[in-house]
Amino acid sequence: MDYLYILREAIVWIITIFWLYQLLVSLCSLVKIKDKPLKTTKNYRFMAIIPAHNEEAVIANLIESLKAQNYDKELYDIYVIADNCTDNTAKVAQEAGAIVYERFNTTKKTKGYALDWFLQQKIKENAQYDAFFVFDADNIVDANFIKSMNKKLCQGEEVVQGYRDIKNPTDSWITAGYALFYWTMHRFYHLARYNLGLSPLLNGTGFMVRFDVVKPQGWDTKTLTEDIEFSLQRIIKGKRLGWATDAIVYDEQPVGFKQSWSQRSRWTVGHMQCIKEYTKQLVDATKKNKTMMNFDGFLYIIGSIPMFILTVVLVLTNFIMYAGNGMTNQELLINILKFVVPTFFLPIITAIIAMLLDRRQIKPMLKGLLCYPIFMGSWLLINFKCLFKRETSWEKIDHVRDIKIGNGEKETVEIAEKV
Repeated sequence: MDYLYILREAIVWIITIFWLYQLLVSLCSLVKIKDKPLKTTKNYRFMAIIPAHNEEAVIANLIESLKAQNYDKELYDIYVIADNCTDNTAKVAQEAGAIVYERFNTTKKTKGYALDWFLQQKIKENAQYDAFFVFDADNIVDANFIKSMNKKLCQGEEVVQGYRDIKNPTDSWITAGYALFYWTMHRFYHLARYNLGLSPLLNGTGFMVRFDVVKPQGWDTKTLTEDIEFSLQRIIKGKRLGWATDAIVYDEQPVGFKQSWSQRSRWTVGHMQCIKEYTKQLVDATKKNKTMMNFDGFLYIIGSIPMFILTVVLVLTNFIMYAGNGMTNQELLINILKFVVPTFFLPIITAIIAMLLDRRQIKPMLKGLLCYPIFMGSWLLINFKCLFKRETSWEKIDHVRDIKIGNGEKETVEIAEKV
């Protein structure tokens, strides 16, 4: 049993050190950092790019919110990539005022492929844009989004993630789980790292990329999580990503458990693809550049599935020791509770702290908070399932909520009065 004891203690130390590091970094979100100085006061020219597959029900609302931006309308264009659509997405988008590109490719169906297909055309045209945004068709964009991102360009940022808020946080315990997860990540992961000089990550939608960044090779991603993949590519090159709290985009989340399970399974598989593709590159970049940013990127990539596997091994080790009479009933219970309690209940505490810091109302989210351990626990089951069965096919998440500009902002602001 000695070797099991040594193994258990080693895993405990690895997990403890990992989470202590995350805690220390998260505390940096509490420090208000002075805003970066402007390097120029130019008003830049942008593309707003919307990859869309069968989104006729919601895409007009996004286009409407983009047309209502507090920014010179002559300095940005709205493009919709109608990607393998079988409905009226292209027609609705065109009537709403967007420039529509229709794409049909039944073998390469992810957002990453659609972005690369579109951007390659703009690169060949030598299109006169300084940067572009990427949105999901179900989004609604805050009126100051482009203005806030233009400021980031003026500060010298090249790739910036905006604040991804939720259109429908109180629709169900599932949407509440998404909201609590994102609110926590935005403050304690992205903002904390931006304050500390490390790198946030792209978050699927509502981000900006300087056009020059993709001109050499286009949008070169292959995994199911093109946002994380692109982020890791930048970090490996020693390039930090930016964070824009004031550039807000409202995103619709799946209401039902089945769709949520499918979506999060796809994210998990994409993350595992990134682990396979970029772990060694991150290690090499850490050795070469000797920066905390590269090391932090490495910790991110091993922070989900590898840490999950270590935790499973730790739990199994405790049960094996117990079965071999190397542990009493009380010792087994204490050792299991040490990890069960933080895993399932610490997220509630951190979510409440994040809501209080962002001046959000707690009462409308009480049901979601109570169910949050179930939401996060189901993610552990997804991780376990994906270790053995990895579905790599893209499955569309249906967006049917017809929420317009004012409605979406009002619905969210009632729950969250932003600072």
